[in-house]
Amino acid sequence: MLFFTQCFGAVLDLIHLRFQHYKAKRVFSAAGQLVCVVNPTHSLKYAPTRCAAAQASTEQGIPPPCHHHEAVHDPQLVPCTCPLFSCPWEGHLEVVVSHLRQTHRINILQGAEIVFLATDMHLPAPTDWIIMHSCLGHQFLLVLRKQEKYEGHPQFFATMMLIGTPTQADNFTYRLELNRNQRRLKWEATPRSILECVDSVISDGDCLVLNTSLAQLFSDNGSLAIGIAITTSKVHSSEAEM
Repeated sequence: MLFFTQCFGAVLDLIHLRFQHYKAKRVFSAAGQLVCVVNPTHSLKYAPTRCAAAQASTEQGIPPPCHHHEAVHDPQLVPCTCPLFSCPWEGHLEVVVSHLRQTHRINILQGAEIVFLATDMHLPAPTDWIIMHSCLGHQFLLVLRKQEKYEGHPQFFATMMLIGTPTQADNFTYRLELNRNQRRLKWEATPRSILECVDSVISDGDCLVLNTSLAQLFSDNGSLAIGIAITTSKVHSSEAEM
């Protein structure tokens, strides 16, 4: 009976996943769009990350804590960019993607246009949905976070970060689109560099922000489908001169 129960539960989970995938394809029926069903990460210990702790210390006029290893710290090393964990990892920018995939099991999709289907939107804050998006020769990190910016009033924040430098990020434009029940909502902006810290972007509100009622308006049975498109927004100066 135990074996039967476990197998039956796995089959139900698979049916539910396929149903969520079908719903997303029904909403975003454009040819060539890939659908990624993203489950939430909830009830994690949101220990302040190094960039968040440094920002808080600066705002309070308190110098950031000093560690003995900082005297020999390599300025080319960057901390772990995954917003879900307080991860002590450091490495060069070109190996960040490998760290996110191998250590944190972050899924990656390829294509200029994809659909990000976040499930279980009803879960209490803080909750994160996250994937990597590979296109145009670069990797991007899409973060959807449910967070109480004001006590008792959870909001949803969606942003796209380039796993690269701020100069590289300026070459792209990303678009997030919600489309349901003859309503359409778009957010278009230049992605921020992952070096600038996801927490800071959300705190500044430089992203797509949805209150609970607006998120429910675009959700379907607790799932929110977000269409994502990335384009180049700037021609390199050398190409312009030619």
